[in-house]
Order: sequence, then structure tokens, then C-alpha cells
Amino acid sequence: MSKNKRNANGSISPVMETKNLKEMQQKTGNLYESIVVIAKRANQISSHLKEELHGKLEEFATTTDNLEEIHENREQIEISKYYEKMPDATLIATQEFMEGKVYFRNPSKDTVDPLK
Repeated sequence: MSKNKRNANGSISPVMETKNLKEMQQKTGNLYESIVVIAKRANQISSHLKEELHGKLEEFATTTDNLEEIHENREQIEISKYYEKMPDATLIATQEFMEGKVYFRNPSKDTVDPLK
């Protein structure tokens, strides 16, 4: 199994790599629980990136729908290309999980002493 790799600039490689499932399982004690944690974190990342992209593209929005006024905006294209080249949210979440950068807890495993 290959180790998690980062590009020369420190960003996560957009290429899918095989992961060591035993190593992933050790983080929570249950492989499926680890996958759920990664999936939830991926949803958070995806939502954040979507909001960020829409915020940046909103600056270029026009109030008219006239086809003649629609023109190619180089900055908008560059922003879109940047987000297209980014690694998938699942890859980012998996990388963060494997590096121990994701906080998680399982409420069903939390034991609360009613006497305290």
C-alpha cells in the first residue's frame, strides 16, 4: 500500500491511491466507523468549497440575461479551472483523517455516569 503523498508545493495529490485499511481501522477501532468519519468530513469540505466557489463566481454575475452581453471573462475561467484541478473532497478528507487532523467522537460510545 502506498503512503499518503503530497505534491512539491505541499498540496494533496489529486490522484487516487490505495490506502491501508488496517491503518484506517486502527484510528477508530472499526473500519466502517472510519469510513463514516471520512464521508462526513468530505461532505463538510465539499460544502465549504462549493460556497467558496459560488462566492468568488458571484462577483462576476450579471443582472441581465441578455445573451449579447454575456462575454468570456478570463478571471472567471481561471477560478473555475483552479477548482476543477483540486483534489476531490473525499481525497482531502481521507488525507486529513490519516494524518490525525480530524476530530471525531461517537456519542453512542460515550459513557455518562448518571451519578456524576
